Amino acid sequence: MEMNPSLKKPRESVDLSNSSELTQSAFPDEVLEKVLSLVQSHKDRNSASLVCKDWYNAERWTRTKLFIGNCYSVTPEIVARRFPKIKSVTLKGKPRFSDFNLVPENWGADIQAWLDVFAKVYPFLEELRLKRMAVSDESLEFLAKSFLGFKALSLLSCDGFSTDGISSIAAHCKNLTELDIQENGMDDICGSWLSCFPDDFTSLEVLNFACMNTEISKDALERLVGRCKSLRVLKVNKNVTLPQLQRLLVRAPQLMELGTGCFLPDQLTSRQYAELESAFSNCKHLHSLSGFWEANRRYLPSLYAACAKLTFLNLSYEAIRSGEFSKLLAHCPNLRRLWVLDTVKDKGLEAVGTSCPLLEELRVFPADPFEEDMDHGVTESGFVAVSAGCPKLQYVLYFCRQMTNAAVATIVRNCPNFTHFRLCIMNPGQPDYLTNEPMDEAFGAVVKTCKKLQRLSVSGLLTDLTFEYIGKYAKNLETLSVAFAGSSDWGMQCVLDGCSKLRKLEIRDSPFGNAALLSGMGKYESMRCLWMSACRVTMNGCRILAQERPRLNVEVIKDEHSDDYADKLYVYRSVAGPRKDAPPFVVTL
Repeated sequence: MEMNPSLKKPRESVDLSNSSELTQSAFPDEVLEKVLSLVQSHKDRNSASLVCKDWYNAERWTRTKLFIGNCYSVTPEIVARRFPKIKSVTLKGKPRFSDFNLVPENWGADIQAWLDVFAKVYPFLEELRLKRMAVSDESLEFLAKSFLGFKALSLLSCDGFSTDGISSIAAHCKNLTELDIQENGMDDICGSWLSCFPDDFTSLEVLNFACMNTEISKDALERLVGRCKSLRVLKVNKNVTLPQLQRLLVRAPQLMELGTGCFLPDQLTSRQYAELESAFSNCKHLHSLSGFWEANRRYLPSLYAACAKLTFLNLSYEAIRSGEFSKLLAHCPNLRRLWVLDTVKDKGLEAVGTSCPLLEELRVFPADPFEEDMDHGVTESGFVAVSAGCPKLQYVLYFCRQMTNAAVATIVRNCPNFTHFRLCIMNPGQPDYLTNEPMDEAFGAVVKTCKKLQRLSVSGLLTDLTFEYIGKYAKNLETLSVAFAGSSDWGMQCVLDGCSKLRKLEIRDSPFGNAALLSGMGKYESMRCLWMSACRVTMNGCRILAQERPRLNVEVIKDEHSDDYADKLYVYRSVAGPRKDAPPFVVTL
């Protein structure tokens, strides 16, 4: 559930103590609770809770899973009062721009306050999924010892903990089925944490430690994998060699998702290569592959036998060249999702269009974002080639150094069902390189053609015309990310006036000021958050917003060199009021 003021109680203006003011349910309580227990969608449950008091109470008692998109939008105490039977919590913390080092260390989002409350009211908690939260080793130990039936821990882009905390989870969570550690800022103290799983432990279904850097206990890993017969996801780090990977595959042929270790050259004899190829061929259920650190083209053919059923291939960890990439894709006719580095070049993307007709998601990352040589990357022609051969494409994240208006128009004409279109032209303010015109018509074509568009990232040389197009045509847009773009406040006013479903707005290094900020004053309470950094918003503009909308938390991360301007502004709705753990560099207005 995403907590917000409108969800605190049904029909907020109505007094819950006077049931006559609410329409009562026509269903007996038992029937209503049974029906609502079958509803899985967070949005549908939120809507159901607003119908009347009976539905509100039935939804309250039947909810077991909770989604909170901002840990400061509500307090754990409010959550505990409303929902007494929660078993699974997904909680997000810092703003997304913390991924780009725009949020200082020690900003907040500490998990411990939540765990303290959960331990009292949800001793039966089974799952905790955290993103961009501050997590200490002490918190992980507390978690491991406080919830005896705990089953699943997922940490994505979190920081503050080490392998010592993971050791506590391994040692004390006897019923653990999932341990998923992704892209975290953690300290790899040692690799002995795998030895902390008890010898009789067999319940693990998901194990992902791909982001860890230290050597691990290979024997402990092999024993663990061999014991856990229900293991379906295994993603190891780059210190696992090909011979070790082969032994793991022999012990777990039932795997559905695999993250390989290192594909270093000269690791295998001819006999070992044949054994690795055989191990892959025996994995009949694989539908996801990732890893491939330091991939050597000599060993990639060992994967071919396992590729026919793949729906997801993640090659974003290693710079694979177009030749071996194209050969690999020829064995992957059922791919739906593909992540690669731009080292595959346009030729590799042409192979995507030829070999992957069912593709729905493509992400192309830069191998070196600071490399300005056009010979090292992808261009508009590769993107066009993918769109021509993959008509089902719905999600794209595409980093490049050049693009044209005509190419984008062709792409969306070929793939009109985009829901996520994130085009990142890495040179700020880059125009159409053929005509030298702004990229306005490119994004105009996107929002005019793609009626289902929910997320949009814009880049390149853009004027207010782009934002006029967005406000006029992007009626289903929920998230907009803007960087180094725009002409004046009027452009952003068009977006805020026209995009009725907008929930997240992220802006950096753009010329939008107080007029743009205050034009959305009536909209921010229905949004999850607004982020503006390196724009032209002043402290006075932020104060006006805070005064006029007291239910919003208006936070400014102050730059010590600026007194008048708000260097970084973070605005979000909350039923909890201003947070109490803000560090000195965060000014709450």
